[in-house]
Amino acid sequence: MTPTPPLQPLLDDAVIVLEAPTQVWSDATGRMGTAPIHGIYHGDVRHVRGIELSVDGTALESIACSSPDPRLVVLTDVLRGIDDDSADPKVRLDRERRVAAGSFGESMQVSSHLAAPVSVGITMRMTPDFAPMQEVKAGASVQTEWTWDGSVCRAGDASFAVSAPDAAITHDGDALVFRWELTVPARGRSEVRWELALSDPTLVVTAARPSASVERGETPTDPRAARWLAQASADLDALRLALPAHPEDAFYAAGAPWFFTLFGRDSIWAARLALDTDPTMAASTLRVLARLQGTTKDPSTAEAPGKIAHELRSGVLSLPNEGVHLPPLYYGTVDATPLWVCLLADAKDAGMPQQEVRELLPALRAALGWMTEHGDASGSGFIDYVDETGHGLANQGWKDSGDSIQWRDGRLAEGPIALSEVQAYAYEAATRGADLLDALGEPGGEELREWAADLRQRFRDVYWVTTPEGRYPAIALDAHGAPVDTLTSNIGHLLGTGLLDPDEERACAELLVGASLSSGYGIRTMSTGADGYWPLSYHGGSVWVHDTAIALHGMLRSGLEEHAGTVALQLLDSAEGFDYRVPELQSGDTRVPGGRPVPYPAACRPQAWSAAAAVVCAQALR
Repeated sequence: MTPTPPLQPLLDDAVIVLEAPTQVWSDATGRMGTAPIHGIYHGDVRHVRGIELSVDGTALESIACSSPDPRLVVLTDVLRGIDDDSADPKVRLDRERRVAAGSFGESMQVSSHLAAPVSVGITMRMTPDFAPMQEVKAGASVQTEWTWDGSVCRAGDASFAVSAPDAAITHDGDALVFRWELTVPARGRSEVRWELALSDPTLVVTAARPSASVERGETPTDPRAARWLAQASADLDALRLALPAHPEDAFYAAGAPWFFTLFGRDSIWAARLALDTDPTMAASTLRVLARLQGTTKDPSTAEAPGKIAHELRSGVLSLPNEGVHLPPLYYGTVDATPLWVCLLADAKDAGMPQQEVRELLPALRAALGWMTEHGDASGSGFIDYVDETGHGLANQGWKDSGDSIQWRDGRLAEGPIALSEVQAYAYEAATRGADLLDALGEPGGEELREWAADLRQRFRDVYWVTTPEGRYPAIALDAHGAPVDTLTSNIGHLLGTGLLDPDEERACAELLVGASLSSGYGIRTMSTGADGYWPLSYHGGSVWVHDTAIALHGMLRSGLEEHAGTVALQLLDSAEGFDYRVPELQSGDTRVPGGRPVPYPAACRPQAWSAAAAVVCAQALR
């Protein structure tokens, strides 16, 4: 039999507690190490792979698992092997696991309702790991050498210090063994605690300073929307990061487990969608990205003057299963730069102080310059992309998997690629960027408006296609300037940008809520009418919550209230199906009466832009 190749871990049934840049994954019983994703992570390193708990003379029988806060999980087991022989369980183990940035700890309380004291021996076997996150994602088995000096476990730069005051700790092969001996009084309880302090000085991100109190949007009257918004707000708070030199300027980490760092596009969209509840995050995200803005032309990193970065890591990111090797600071994103300008305009409209806006004027001019002078890499007349290294991202829009840009017959489009939504972002960025320059008393606004008007007309001339599914903008132009004719969710990103006229926006909205794109739980990334459609394809038929929320955002801005209401209710039903912590994406299977959304089993959660979708949904349901 051919051995199974390494596979990316599945995530859909795992339990997570987190406060960026620290996260902990287990199963619902608290066991850690029975699934590839399990472990205690700090930054891009898994410090601990497994934790196995045992109690002398009894099995641990799980009866409850709850997570009232993203940073806390509460676990309850009954210990019937050391109980009496009555039907009611009288001995129980309650555990609280709590994570904070750079630490993870657990309290374990044994409670007894027996008439006599009971002796309890607890053994915990902890397996240090120190595997790089990219190896965990690739499904690789990594053996990292580590040392133990009696209080600190270390491998290279990464380490964790152990505090367990009542435990005897021994080093046994590949594990650390903790042993507690308790005497639980009659009808009483005994408690022990342990904690890890996690450290990695190579991290390029750090926990943000605690968020200041901000004015929140209106509380939704729909109880489901209110519950989703509460969960989403808690998750967003746990995803806050900063750069070490500027801990006062927070941004949202893209998501757990793989993307606990700065991603230009993701952090911008999360701040933009959540603007109604936290306008301060938009301003700080803008400043963070401005500090990393490109200044020179460098094909090895995809940097260009004025370009907003895609991703920041502490080292080279290698995904051997995908042939991708990215530098620590990578600029391979075609859309983050115009989106940065759009977020600045949104932030100003939401009350960002004029002086703070003015301080970003050099970054604004540089971003607009990238759009008008450097964004057209191929001379197509549109903003496009192509990977010049052979080991970067083949696709550099939000649908960045290698097979995401397809023709209706399933053929892959040949690059350079000029995505339709990027032209929409650029049009909005140019027109609103012109308004920003006017407001600041700066020249250049009229030239930008002329550039935008020309882009709008040329888009109308070449992007629209007619297929058996209707008339709509193509997902992209390929290397030959031909419109790639698959009907996709990308048309939703055009709404509200000003690129389309009202009749065109309405036509696109009708397709977005139609049977081939709408699953009943959101908008599919690719129409069921395309040969490449598959409901469990990452970008070729699945439903992404943020993608649907961006379309909803555009519908609201375009005054398409009926369509917006339909989409918002679908998102709300999806959120309820996932107990209000919506994942990165879900299957595009058609909704059936009485059913639930089908998970995409490797979907990240929580993810910042998926959580931020709750804010837009709440706005639509007011």
